[in-house]
Amino acid sequence: MYIYSMCANGIIDDSLTAFLLGVDNLQTTSLGEKRIIRNLRLSPWQDAVSFCREVLFSPNSRIYRSGKNWYGEYGDIRITVNAGSFTIITAHMIKKKTTSS
Repeated sequence: MYIYSMCANGIIDDSLTAFLLGVDNLQTTSLGEKRIIRNLRLSPWQDAVSFCREVLFSPNSRIYRSGKNWYGEYGDIRITVNAGSFTIITAHMIKKKTTSS
């Protein structure tokens, strides 16, 4: 897992501890759960929060903070978590940039 938080002045901020301590408090709203299931094409009976938690703590995931949100990326998935409330706002499939010849 690769984790960092970049401040506006470019200095790496070690707020990882706060994120790790709050991981048990991860939550989402009912609309957020529907949005995550739709965006990641999960099955309707799959627990979106548990899925996101697994993605965030996968060995090769990349977690970083920008402004008021934490972002977790693993493979082609990006998860957005509010830093204050630990609410999963959304999750998306990352579109790969294609280069034209």
